[in-house]
Amino acid sequence: MDQQHIPATDLIDMGAWAARDGLPLRVDLVYAQVDHPENIFGRALYRETARFWLHRDFAAIVADAAKIAYAQREWIFILKDGLRPVEAQALMQDTDIVKANPQWLVEPRLLSPPGMGGHPRAMAVDITPCDENGVLIDMGTVFDHLTTNPADNPAARSYTALPAPVLDNRAFLEDCMMMAAARHNKPMLPLPAEWWDFRFPKTYTDAYAPIHDRDLPDDMKMVAI
Repeated sequence: MDQQHIPATDLIDMGAWAARDGLPLRVDLVYAQVDHPENIFGRALYRETARFWLHRDFAAIVADAAKIAYAQREWIFILKDGLRPVEAQALMQDTDIVKANPQWLVEPRLLSPPGMGGHPRAMAVDITPCDENGVLIDMGTVFDHLTTNPADNPAARSYTALPAPVLDNRAFLEDCMMMAAARHNKPMLPLPAEWWDFRFPKTYTDAYAPIHDRDLPDDMKMVAI
C-alpha cells in the first residue's frame, strides 16, 4: 500500500499554539530530560531543545478536548509525548529497561516497533491532567506506568480495582477526547493498556508513512544526538 508523506508543514508546535491562544494545556516533554522523574528509560530520547509536535488534524482534536475538560472541570492537559520519530522509537527499544522487559514488545504490546503506531506519525498523544494549580488529577497510576505483568495492569482502561473517583477521572478524560474527535469527524482510539494514550486507529494511520527525524528541517529535529 502506498503511504502518504506527512510534510513538516502539517506538524503543529503545541507549546507555541497554547502560549499564543491561551489553550488550557501545557507541554512537559518527558523524554527530552534524562533526569525527568517520569522518564523511565534512563536516557534522553530527544534533545533539550525539542518541541512538541502533533499532526494538524490530531492537534485540533487535542486542543478542543482540553477546552472541554477545562470548561467542565477546570482541568489542564499536560502533554507528555506526541511525535516520536522512528529514530527515537529505536533508541527507546535499545534501553536497558526495555531489554529487561521483553514482554512489553509482545502482543498486546506496550511499545510499538520503530515505524509502527500513531506516535511516529504525530497522531498519538500522552496526556496527564492537572488542576489550575498544577496538582495532578488522581488517575490511579503515574504516566508511563509500564507493568511488568501485562495480565495485571493497573494502567489499563479495563482495570477496575480502583477508587470510584479515579475511574470517573479516567472516564472523563476519555469522554473529552472522544467528544472532540466526533466534532472533527475523526476516529479515536483510547489505547486499552494505557489510560493516558490516545491515537488515531491503525486503519487511519497506516495510510501515512512514519516520520524520520532525519527528514525534518533542522529547527524541527527532535532526537538526541
